[in-house]
Amino acid sequence: MKMEKKDLHNEVKKMESLLRSACRTIWEHPETGGNEKVSADYFRKLLGEEGFKIVNEEKLEHAFYAEYGSGKPVIAILGEYDALPGLSQKVSGRKEPVEAGAPGHGCGHNLLGTASAVGAISVKRYLEAEGASGTVRFYGCPEEELLSGKVKMIYYHMFDGCDFAVSWHPMSANMVYDSGYLASASAHFKFKGRSSHAAFAPELGRSALDAVELMNVGVNYLREHVTSKARIHYTTDSGGFAPNIVPPLAGSWYFVRAPYIADVKEILERIKKVAEGAALMTETEVEIKIDYGCCEMLENHSYGDLAYQNLKEAGLPVFDDEELSFAESLLDTVPKADVEKAQKLYDTEGRPMTWKLNDRNLYQVNPLTASSDSGDISHIMPMCVISTSCWPAGVAPHTWQATAAAGCSLGEKGALSAARVIAGIAYDLYNRPEEREAILKEFREKKDDYTPMYEA
Repeated sequence: MKMEKKDLHNEVKKMESLLRSACRTIWEHPETGGNEKVSADYFRKLLGEEGFKIVNEEKLEHAFYAEYGSGKPVIAILGEYDALPGLSQKVSGRKEPVEAGAPGHGCGHNLLGTASAVGAISVKRYLEAEGASGTVRFYGCPEEELLSGKVKMIYYHMFDGCDFAVSWHPMSANMVYDSGYLASASAHFKFKGRSSHAAFAPELGRSALDAVELMNVGVNYLREHVTSKARIHYTTDSGGFAPNIVPPLAGSWYFVRAPYIADVKEILERIKKVAEGAALMTETEVEIKIDYGCCEMLENHSYGDLAYQNLKEAGLPVFDDEELSFAESLLDTVPKADVEKAQKLYDTEGRPMTWKLNDRNLYQVNPLTASSDSGDISHIMPMCVISTSCWPAGVAPHTWQATAAAGCSLGEKGALSAARVIAGIAYDLYNRPEEREAILKEFREKKDDYTPMYEA
C-alpha cells in the first residue's frame, strides 16, 4: 500500500520522544557560532545511525550534510544549532541563568536543528519504504547567528546538486514567509597610528582612536543619505591603552543591513570612503576587510503556497493549561504594550499563544526583517521558510524568555509541528511534478547572477 502524507505525519509522531530528547540535549549544550562541536557531532551520529551517508567539509569543522537516496529531486532540509552568547537561562518564568554570562538558545536553534533532522529521517523512511526515486539531505549548518555559515558552505560547493531547500524557524506564530531577510555584510576597519605620551609629547602621536571616532561620526551623518530601510550597526575596540598614551591601534566592526545585497554593497563603498577620510584627517593608516555578506530572500510565491498548504495540513501545536500558564509567566516579564502589539499583529484574539494560522496577507505585510545566511540559499535553489509557535506572541527571539521556552515542551511542541510540515513539503515535491515545475519556473524567472560574498 502506497504511503500517504498522513502516514508520513504519523511517522514524525512516532519520533516524538526522540525529538524531545534531541531538543533538550542540544539546549543543554549551547555552543556559539564556530564552536558547535557537541551539536554537530550529535546530529552526525543520529543521522549516521539512521542510515544516512555523512559528508563533511574539512575546511568547515562543524558543517556537514547527511544524504539518503538516489536520483532527483534532491531536497535540502536546512538545520542549525548555534546558540547566542550571554543568554544562558533556566526553564523559569524569571530571569535565572544556568551559568552567568554563558551562551543559551535564545533563537531556538536547538529546536530548529532537531525538527529538521526528524523531518529528514521521516522522509528517508518514506523513500526507503516506497523504493522511490529521490534524495533527501539534512544540512548541518553552523554559524547562522554570525550570518556566515551557509555562505561559506556555498563557497565550498556543499549545496551542489540540490534542487529545493526547506527551511523553518521557531517563532511566536504559525506562518509562511515568502519574502524577507535583510541583506547584510560584516566589515572590520583597523586603524594604525603612532604611539606617544599624551601629555609630554602629544604632537608626536597619531591617534588611531581619533580615527575611529571620526569615522563613526562620519557614518552617523551618512545614515541620512542612504535608503531609509538600511541599518548600520557598529562596535569599537580601542586596544585597551591607558588614557595617557596616544593609542596607536584601534578599530571598528560594522554590520550593514538593507533590503537588497546591492544596497549593502553600495553603502559599504561609501563607508569605506568615510574610513579613508578619517585616516587622512588623523594621518593614520586604515586596513579594511569585508568579512562576508548574506543576501535577501528571493521570493517564490509558488513555493510559499505549497508550504502554506502543508502548514494547514500538518496541524498546529496544542498547548495544555500548564504550558499556557508558563507562557503567561513569561509574558508578565515583557512590557504590556509590546505584548499587545504582538498579539494584534499575529491576530491571537488576546490569547497568550498563537493558535490561528495566518493568511498570506499577513506574511506579505510582515516579512522577516532580520538577516540570515539562509537568504543565500534562495539564490541558488528555490527555498521556502515556515515558522511555528514555540513561544508566546510578545516574546522576541534573542531574549532569555525565548531561551526558557526553547528548553521546555512549549518549544518542543512547535518543533514537532514543524517536522510534520517539513515532511509534508518534501512528500509533495517528490509526488507532484507539476508543483515542482511551477516552483522552478518562478525561480528561473527571478534568479539573478549570484556569487557568495566570502573569501577564504
